[in-house]
Amino acid sequence: MRIAFFSTQPYDRDFFQLVNTDGLFSFEFYDTHLGPHIVNVVDNVDAVCVFVNDKVTREVIAILAAKGVKIIALRCAGFNNVDLEAAHEYGLSVCRVPAYSPEAVAEHAFAMLLTLNRKTHKAYNRVREQNFSLQGLLGFNLYGKTIGVIGTGQIGKAFCKIALGFGCRILAYDLYIDEHLSAQGVTYTSLEEVYAESDIISLHCPLTPENRYLINEVALKQMKNGVTLINTSRGALINTNAVIEGLKTKKIGALGIDVYEQEEKIFFKDLSGTIIEDDVLQRLMSFPNVLITAHQAFFTEEALTQIAETTLLNVRELGNGQSVSTPNALL
Repeated sequence: MRIAFFSTQPYDRDFFQLVNTDGLFSFEFYDTHLGPHIVNVVDNVDAVCVFVNDKVTREVIAILAAKGVKIIALRCAGFNNVDLEAAHEYGLSVCRVPAYSPEAVAEHAFAMLLTLNRKTHKAYNRVREQNFSLQGLLGFNLYGKTIGVIGTGQIGKAFCKIALGFGCRILAYDLYIDEHLSAQGVTYTSLEEVYAESDIISLHCPLTPENRYLINEVALKQMKNGVTLINTSRGALINTNAVIEGLKTKKIGALGIDVYEQEEKIFFKDLSGTIIEDDVLQRLMSFPNVLITAHQAFFTEEALTQIAETTLLNVRELGNGQSVSTPNALL
């Protein structure tokens, strides 16, 4: 089977080739994202493999279908960038990797929280310059603090377990209650109560039309002054302009984001020699209490291995006319 990969990095090539041990697949790799500008290069492949910033629109899907592509394989969990209705209309199967080492993302979210709180990134730079002053590095104990977790799927669940280990009180909001988490001491409550009582809020939910800009001006007004926000899910869960205003007024005490609404033009690229024209991102980066990482929460050996294995398994099973064995992988 032949697969065309888009938005690929060297590590994508390495891990997919590593798990293709039986040589059942032939790969074509493209650095650019999939969109109308590049879709016509697709030729004589059974599937396309896409990532978070590829634009799999109705126009793109129509061309893929005309070229005989049968499968759109996402090597990620989120699928808000794929027109599922168009895919079904044109007869293309869409599959994803619904859970790949959820601990990887949860651990990164907690690493961002710890870094922002104890300012280890600033301490590191100070010491390298022989500045051993502690002034400006004051943090707070996580023990006993209330952490609000929005979304308790596999990643949110892993994050809750870490937070419980730190002795935190956990308030959770999800459409479905996880009885196992409840038994461990996680309290499910309303979104309003999560906003009002949490010292820290971490987002672990998919992006849907209903929760776009979940964190907005109205939500921020309900939160404690000095709240810490962490987002490792999707950039558009946060209204960036509202968050900037919250940072300016000190409603938000610290912000950690691994995702950004306009990240497709910036993340996964080396722009160190260029001028970034995104004024909103530049404004965010100007705040001393903001930590931004470039969508790297998933970036562990275990996660990349599982992504490659699950993606190829999905494609093989769909290509052979079988049912997909990975739970919740078929969309």
